[in-house]
Amino acid sequence: MHDQESPENLPDEPTKRSAAAAVAKKSDAGGESTYAVLRNADFTRYLIGRFVASLGQQMLVVAIDWELYRRTHSALSLAFVGLSLMVPMILFTVPAGHFADTFNRKKIILIATLVLAMVSVGLTVSSAYLFNVGWTYFFLFILGAARTFLWPASAAFVTSLVPRGQFARAVTFNSGAFQFSSVVGPAAFGAVVALTPHAVEHSTAWSVYALNAVASLACFALVVPIKHEHKAKPAEPVSVKSLVEGFRFVYQNKIILGVITLDLFAVLLGGAVTILPMFADDIFHTGPGGLGWLRNAMAVGAVLCAAIIAHRAPLQKAGKTMLWSVAIFGVATILFGLANANCFGRWLNFPNSFWFWFSFAMLALAGFVDNISVVVRQTLVQILTPDEKRGRVSAVNSLFIGTSNELGGFRSGIVAFLFTTPTFLGSAHATGAIVSTVTGGIGTILVVLAVAWIWPDIRKYGKLA
Repeated sequence: MHDQESPENLPDEPTKRSAAAAVAKKSDAGGESTYAVLRNADFTRYLIGRFVASLGQQMLVVAIDWELYRRTHSALSLAFVGLSLMVPMILFTVPAGHFADTFNRKKIILIATLVLAMVSVGLTVSSAYLFNVGWTYFFLFILGAARTFLWPASAAFVTSLVPRGQFARAVTFNSGAFQFSSVVGPAAFGAVVALTPHAVEHSTAWSVYALNAVASLACFALVVPIKHEHKAKPAEPVSVKSLVEGFRFVYQNKIILGVITLDLFAVLLGGAVTILPMFADDIFHTGPGGLGWLRNAMAVGAVLCAAIIAHRAPLQKAGKTMLWSVAIFGVATILFGLANANCFGRWLNFPNSFWFWFSFAMLALAGFVDNISVVVRQTLVQILTPDEKRGRVSAVNSLFIGTSNELGGFRSGIVAFLFTTPTFLGSAHATGAIVSTVTGGIGTILVVLAVAWIWPDIRKYGKLA
């Protein structure tokens, strides 16, 4: 199942060859230092660059959600954020995967990063001068297109920076860096808004967009010196067969198909991030500060998870662990949705602050177990895919996961909008948010049961290495 790593620049002396083999054996046994992968200068430089860029992106996404909801007070405006980001993924995923396998991946990353910087500049101007919100959706479409080309090139590029034995560690650190940026980003957004005059006004979002432009340029500067580049293949004719190879490979590899499908529907149904402004504004009444805490919660759990996984040997029962993780994700989502509902308020006379921190804890738990599934899925996709197909397969992976994130945001916003009416659960907006979240969590649990039955090989998959 696993290809052997091709040796490069091996020393001729038997003693050195034996020492290298001993180190490899130690690594396979889980005895290698947790931080050995960080001694790779190119990987570390890229890790820092992507963290800086992700930090800016996290601030930007929170600012967009907050600005649009403050300007429109409609769940529908939040739903269209997900739709604006999803459409370009559907349109450009196939060519993005072909580009990642055919052209220099480093150059693709650099060009996409510059486009993201320009999008941030456009959002800055649009927000500062209060352009029609339609411009925000236009810039989101461009942002989604740039990310569609960036993700498969980035996923395949990371694995080219480290030896095969360090794939799982690299994925864990890469995921941990992203999740840490997800912690700092919303908090930084809250700080910027709080320190700006008229902090509750949407017009302060322009400063956040400007900071993201700076972050993108910083990432560009860090990636430029990386010497370990992907050797592009000779140009091949663009055919339907070459373009859809990633889909064919995923369909034929039942384990990859199963884990991607599981993650897709879990995020599609269980994601509640898009409607968090409704919880902060209409349920907990905490304003932008509370929104920052809620947006931080899942990332806090994910960072804690990444820290634990990084200091442990590779998972021994990766398949079962992933299934249980997604099931717990669904349960935590249900409990988060029910927090502070009027029905609970009548049964349990706890203060609003208790329910807020209970909700934070449930989101943190969801983030913890979600990061387990992310590490398992990303590692399996890279391990089970040959390098010449990694760009296209990573593009398919990005399409499934990216569209599930954005379509999930669209779904949660639409359901919240449709159920915006006062009931025993709470006020009009509260009812919509609660129904959207709870039904999504129930759907997630049903998906886990279906995937475990349809793809039994996932339950049987063992060591993640």
